Amino acid sequence: MAVVARPGCTWSDMHGLMDLWHQLMNPEALIRWGGYFVLIGMIFAETGLLIGFFLPGDSLLVSAGLLASQGLLNVYVMGIVLSVGAIAGDSTGYAIGKATGPRIFTRENSLLFNRKHLERAHAFYEKYGGKTIVLARFMPIIRTFAPVVAGVGAMRYRDFVAYNIMGGLAWVWGMLFVGYALGRYIPGIAGRIDLVIVAVIFLSILPGIIGGIRARAAGGVRVDSEAP
Repeated sequence: MAVVARPGCTWSDMHGLMDLWHQLMNPEALIRWGGYFVLIGMIFAETGLLIGFFLPGDSLLVSAGLLASQGLLNVYVMGIVLSVGAIAGDSTGYAIGKATGPRIFTRENSLLFNRKHLERAHAFYEKYGGKTIVLARFMPIIRTFAPVVAGVGAMRYRDFVAYNIMGGLAWVWGMLFVGYALGRYIPGIAGRIDLVIVAVIFLSILPGIIGGIRARAAGGVRVDSEAP
């Protein structure tokens, strides 16, 4: 039986999309290919555009710091330009939330938008308030949606800017120098950058895993306490 391809969607298109995905998930290759430009573009997209939630910000920054320790890039130049990109990204997210208002919570799910991510960021914001803008920097997915939620909630812009700058600087410089220190003080680590990336990804999602376990445990306790 012949396989009929859908109009506008071919095997070569699918192969191209998969190749693009693998490239995006390979921070070292991206940095070597695009240098400062791809770094600032991806950091801005992850923090400022709703479709950027899947980008590997933490591992990208650590990889950039590690490669800088080998002389490929200047860690101080990266720190400056990527801080600007991260701060501008969150400011863009705030503007999106301010412009759309609460109706963004009724937006339909799509390939590049999942309302659950927005709701998680909203719950985090409800719990921690303005500090969310700083804390979320170190939490994948939530860091993409937190500034949007702040904009929807009409957080005072002066306060948002202060938290935005603190969080952006702490995240960018902290992650860069983690990678830089690893490269400088652990011999041979540059050849095991894949393991470093795996460790960074695991540590970045660990708070979410712990939070989920605690939430389930608390739910179990409540159910048991209501039982006769």
